Amino acid sequence: MAAIPTALYPVPAQAKEPETPPERVPAASEKLLAAKNVTLEYRTRERIVRATHDVSFDVYDGDRFVLLGPSGCGKSTLLKAVAGFIEPVAGSIELDGEVVRGPGADRIVVFQEFDQLPPWKTVLQNVAFPLRVARKMGRAEARERALHYLDKVGLARFADAYPHTLSGGMKQRVAIARALAMQPRVLLMDEPFAALDALTRRRMQEELLRLWDEAKLTLLFVTHSIEEALIVGNRILLLTPHPGRVRAELNSHQYTQDSTGRYEFQQSVARIHRLLFEEEIAR
Repeated sequence: MAAIPTALYPVPAQAKEPETPPERVPAASEKLLAAKNVTLEYRTRERIVRATHDVSFDVYDGDRFVLLGPSGCGKSTLLKAVAGFIEPVAGSIELDGEVVRGPGADRIVVFQEFDQLPPWKTVLQNVAFPLRVARKMGRAEARERALHYLDKVGLARFADAYPHTLSGGMKQRVAIARALAMQPRVLLMDEPFAALDALTRRRMQEELLRLWDEAKLTLLFVTHSIEEALIVGNRILLLTPHPGRVRAELNSHQYTQDSTGRYEFQQSVARIHRLLFEEEIAR
């Protein structure tokens, strides 16, 4: 069994190590997802653009694995490749030892856009419909599971509402409930909270971590926010500016939202910023 990498940066000797909530420490687990020397390209009207170059990483069962990097580093393109929407030009992506060759119900994506819900369907119908189509559930079973996950995200009483009556944060919670109801092997999230205000974003991060605790999710999360990566993730892959290459990998399970004002948290933010930007400028 492959070992999960240790933290890249130790907390400075003069800083007190924060207490680690035991429920957020990742247990040793089996490798679930493997990206092996993945190079991704996409075509514009003018040319072919290389999004990532020779990227490798492993995601273990129960991980909260974050892809972190500046805009244009290919992190969202990499997430789409894991989802099966894009085929690598070199390398491979494997799930449970099988090469990913297209989309599947074992990998569900929650996107940044709020309007990812069909507006003519109620909240309940938005969550239940994929279950009936992809999971071949009957109407009653799909309704029961949909209501269960709407309750998990605190929206059971809005089951009969339509998307246009919901706030942005509520729409994202519906999208998360729809994804969780499918019970995927890996939940893929592409900057899902980026467009939210600061207070709503914090609340959504709290809810996501609570759902991870309850549902034992495996999460692959894309963000360009260093603070969000440290809070949401237990492991972080740093990608260089375009084209995305692996700069470093580190553990962050010791941090929570209560860590943000602490010395060791701010030191980690500063170190990651230097890795992502200042060393690139120096080079």
